[in-house]
Amino acid sequence: MKKTIEKEKIALSSKTDRFEKYPPLTRKLLTIRGISTSEDAEKFLHPDWKRDSYDPFLIFNMEKAVERILRAIQNDEKIILYTDYDCDGIPAGVILHDFFKKIGYANFENYIPHRHNEGYGLNIPAVEKFAEEGATLLITADLGITDTEAVARAEELGIDIIITDHHLAQEGKIPSAFAILDSKQKEDSYPDSMLCGAGVAFKLVQALIQRGKFAQISDGWEKWLLDMAGLATIADMVPLRNENRLLAYYGLKVLRKSRRPGFNLLLQKIKVNKENLTEDDIGFMIAPRINAASRMDHPLRAFELLSTEDPARAEELANWLNHLNDQRKGLTASMIKDAKGRLRARELLEVIVIGHPEWEPGILGLAANNLAEEFNRPVFVWGRDTDGKIKGSCRSDGTVSLVELMSRAREGAFLQFGGHAEAGGFTVSSEGIHTLEKELSDAYRAMEKIVKAGMVAVDDELSLDDVTWGTYEQVEAFAPFGMENPKPVFLFKNAEITGVKKFGKTNEHLELEFRNSKGNRIPAIGFFTGEKDFPEVLLGAGEKVNLIATLEKSVFRNYPELRLRIVDILN
Repeated sequence: MKKTIEKEKIALSSKTDRFEKYPPLTRKLLTIRGISTSEDAEKFLHPDWKRDSYDPFLIFNMEKAVERILRAIQNDEKIILYTDYDCDGIPAGVILHDFFKKIGYANFENYIPHRHNEGYGLNIPAVEKFAEEGATLLITADLGITDTEAVARAEELGIDIIITDHHLAQEGKIPSAFAILDSKQKEDSYPDSMLCGAGVAFKLVQALIQRGKFAQISDGWEKWLLDMAGLATIADMVPLRNENRLLAYYGLKVLRKSRRPGFNLLLQKIKVNKENLTEDDIGFMIAPRINAASRMDHPLRAFELLSTEDPARAEELANWLNHLNDQRKGLTASMIKDAKGRLRARELLEVIVIGHPEWEPGILGLAANNLAEEFNRPVFVWGRDTDGKIKGSCRSDGTVSLVELMSRAREGAFLQFGGHAEAGGFTVSSEGIHTLEKELSDAYRAMEKIVKAGMVAVDDELSLDDVTWGTYEQVEAFAPFGMENPKPVFLFKNAEITGVKKFGKTNEHLELEFRNSKGNRIPAIGFFTGEKDFPEVLLGAGEKVNLIATLEKSVFRNYPELRLRIVDILN
């Protein structure tokens, strides 16, 4: 565990006097987030859809894209909605599907590539198939900005491509699409360049409704689509600032009122209370199940779960997805156990490369993430896909950028690679895999390292008497939490433990009990946590510890309880 505390020291000077209407804790949390005006504070704490959302036509090429889609609708052209297979692309596909269905347009098809058989992105065989079937317009979501060859082939075959994406284009390689909606383009001046794929798809639907003036769509109907935009915004871990905060904030509100039978049945299966749905439920319970579809089977079934209106089909798909996720967890646990056993039996280099021909490619990233945390170094995990290619996923320990690391390997070491600083994917030859670990370790030693902060960042120091519903309400005003808006972390100094217990099927969770000055019980929970995680600290009744924790509301069995979530425990 991390053993030093980095406490953010924010002076509440005259700069924060403009926040006088807010309590001291709220003022401090605003200042830590770089919010320095009362106007920005009001927008952050009290999002307003009408005031804070942006005109979709501010996105570069939006006018052109909308004109082409409306022309296709008018001429009854066959339209393909081609989206990615993760918990960004699938909700984006649902958004576009629901729009076309709402306006009564039938000549369209949702298409999601098979992760293992087709891989990521727009592929040429699929484009050729669409052309044979008479498609003349293809709209992507959450992909396409790097698919220059497939886009060129579509153009040859008479298919116009409208790319909606949020990834970076390759240097000097812009696809020759009819229109590209991606606010990371140099020409784009949209006020928020960090929308996820489903966020861009939502803005496209907004623009289509504004220009098309469809009789079937009542004023404000598109807000029901915020459930999918919000789900993806939270799941894809884009910064929850600016318009993304608005999409996540209102997306959760709509999800809590969801009319989607598949989504509601999935929540029932995993015992998540819809009325109290949080961003943690999405990140830890819902998104992994949506992603399990592409990792273990076909993503179109997860898409169908979210889009179907048939309760019987929704029941079948919810059961299937939950079962699939259980399989995924079992396979991942087995893979990680195997990998750890082999790694502990050998001398480790600066970079770990490990794999097995029978390891499932779809879950390699989950294993790589676990191993990077366990062994504190970059990890590359590989398996063999259905066509015999060695493919893998990699995760960084935070000391180097993976893309830079892979680019510094010997030319030809990778057949393909991509990703970003923290995560990536790669393809390597059967011969090259044997020397990859040494080559990456050599490249790692030559790189300048990022110094990792071995500290827990603490927002403020509280006492156990501060653990009240009033304090919680101040913290909750900053939700939903995520990238660039982390859940506030607090230090409780010299807190005396009054009880210790383990719970869960195999006693895998830890609960510490504390009491405030009035004798009121305050529980502190650590899931998948035990005494072994705090080897230098005595955890027993009467012991005093420095507890680092967040505040949270539990609604187990519909009984609201205020408690602490353990982040770290220090002497």
